[in-house]
Amino acid sequence: MLLKPEQRIKIDSDDDNQFYDFPRFVNHVDNNFIDQLTNLYREELQPNTRILDLMSSWVSHLPQEIKFAHVEGQGMNEEELAKNPRLDHYFVQNLNKKPELPLRDRDFDAVLIAVSVQYLQYPEAVFSEIHRILKPGGVVIVSFSNRMFFQKAIAVWRDNTEANRVELVKSYFKSVPGFKEPRTISRQSEALSFLQRLGMAGTDPFYAVIARC
Repeated sequence: MLLKPEQRIKIDSDDDNQFYDFPRFVNHVDNNFIDQLTNLYREELQPNTRILDLMSSWVSHLPQEIKFAHVEGQGMNEEELAKNPRLDHYFVQNLNKKPELPLRDRDFDAVLIAVSVQYLQYPEAVFSEIHRILKPGGVVIVSFSNRMFFQKAIAVWRDNTEANRVELVKSYFKSVPGFKEPRTISRQSEALSFLQRLGMAGTDPFYAVIARC
């Protein structure tokens, strides 16, 4: 198996549905991260394509000027998903309980997971489903920073360095036959590094792992 049972454990073992029962209409990363993510989407996504925003919320950070054929959303809180103006349709599903997606084979051109991958307890099952619903040549973009709901992140994520978390996400792709070699983006500004050395806060670091079928 990709992860050992102890690596999948969360500090808060209560039902995730309870944790996400109330909406959080906030951004979980700063504007610098959001700008970088939107620019990455601008570079990687094509107009008039079908997008799956997995583990979505009230905002998707997609470029406003790009029109897509369909944007499907999946998340844990219906109020958040209903408020997201970019979603054409959405469904609520706990992927830690049911990783199987109610979507057709080879139906999407891109799958996005933004600042949420750290909560997946069975990532190999979810990434297998992602591969199933992607068209040949489709792209997956997984982005994350160093922020998290600590009590809901899995142990292997909590206990790792930021660099090792990048390698961990790459291993999720590599666990599924059919994905091409993932490429990574790691952007930690000099200003951030300097402020961290002083024990001060800076801008959120930006990481992304991208792979195609």
